[in-house]
Amino acid sequence: MLRYVPALLSLALTVYCVIDAFQTDEADMRTLPKVAWVMIVVLLPVVGPVAWLLGGRPRRGTPPSRPPQRRPDDRNRRPRGPDDDPDFLKGI
Repeated sequence: MLRYVPALLSLALTVYCVIDAFQTDEADMRTLPKVAWVMIVVLLPVVGPVAWLLGGRPRRGTPPSRPPQRRPDDRNRRPRGPDDDPDFLKGI
């Protein structure tokens, strides 16, 4: 049973890094394009995910390359929940 743990950890790390690479915007990736990073992570079992985490993933402190998309009517909408409603919070 214990001999399967390294293989399961390697598989879990690979799956995590593939999903993370797919979800990362290509403009925020470092050194290589998205397709190259996914191929490296998939083809090199332990080295690929570690390389992605150290060399391809965007740094934590950097802002995203594109601002989040906002709909034009977002400013005029009422708050969705009571904790977002300033009038409700004043009454507490």
